[in-house]
Amino acid sequence: MPAQKTSAPRRPAILRVLRKIAGRLGGALLVIWAVVTVTFIAVRAVPGDPLQAVLGGPGSNASEEAVAAAIEQYGFDLPLWQQYLRYLAQVASGNLGDSYSLRAPVTQIIGEQLPATLTLALAGFFAGWLLALVLAWWSVVGGRGAWAIASGFEAVASILPQFWIATVLIAIFAVGFGLPVAVSQPGPAGLVLPAITLAIPAAGFLGQTIRERMLDTLEQPFVIAARARGISTSQLFFKHILRHAALPAVSVSAWQFGNLISGAVVVETIFARQGLGRALLQAVLDRDVPLVCGTLIAVAVVYIVMTILTELGEYLLDPRGSRAQTSSAREVLI
Repeated sequence: MPAQKTSAPRRPAILRVLRKIAGRLGGALLVIWAVVTVTFIAVRAVPGDPLQAVLGGPGSNASEEAVAAAIEQYGFDLPLWQQYLRYLAQVASGNLGDSYSLRAPVTQIIGEQLPATLTLALAGFFAGWLLALVLAWWSVVGGRGAWAIASGFEAVASILPQFWIATVLIAIFAVGFGLPVAVSQPGPAGLVLPAITLAIPAAGFLGQTIRERMLDTLEQPFVIAARARGISTSQLFFKHILRHAALPAVSVSAWQFGNLISGAVVVETIFARQGLGRALLQAVLDRDVPLVCGTLIAVAVVYIVMTILTELGEYLLDPRGSRAQTSSAREVLI
């Protein structure tokens, strides 16, 4: 009897963990399937013939034998639904196929381009978080004026298009000051302006999310009690306010990181950087179905991994799993 009493409470907890893991795996597979399906249909709907990409583009003057071999190899003579099932089975086996235009395995191309894009996205992500936290801290310690300025900056930054930010930064640093940092370089210098371009809108979005929670946190009893004990404003922010105010922003970090990955398409093109974004853009123009699908699958996998890491970050900030809703905006007396 004692053994039954001790083991009974543990069994539901284990089942909950297993169900959560199964749900995550099922959700990941569903996302990948949706990405493959939507991308396959969208690329096929673009006017043009993918056979031309396989044969080297328009005007390649390929022989009849080469045309017939390409049609048989890639199944272009099959109905569209059969081509879809054939590619779906290929992806399920772990084979993303060969790029039509680059004549190389898609996994190899992704492996060569993904590190540069992840480096850029992570740099923009952490720079955005740093700027959002600095603005939040300044809002608390700087009074009403700092609060208004930071709030206005976040509202404007969150809606600025990345191509406009990139153009302004290039005009200021490359044209105005004659600095070489606007030109893509393999070292850290070539990463500065592209990362700032991604960081500014991210900081605006994250800052607004943090600010909404700060409105509620500043009025909580534990904050009022801390003020009564004479704690400094900076200590109040880092020890009490930040942990609670940052939780909603952590919750949307996976979505924000996915947005940075998509923004890398624009940024890598403007700054002439190597990366998955430029490869994806060229693949779409070339109607390179395997490379387009493979690239988006890789992005989906990155998003899934970031979602899991985000949940871990939420647990570290709030082990009890509380998800208090932010209150409506109201005046804060600082």
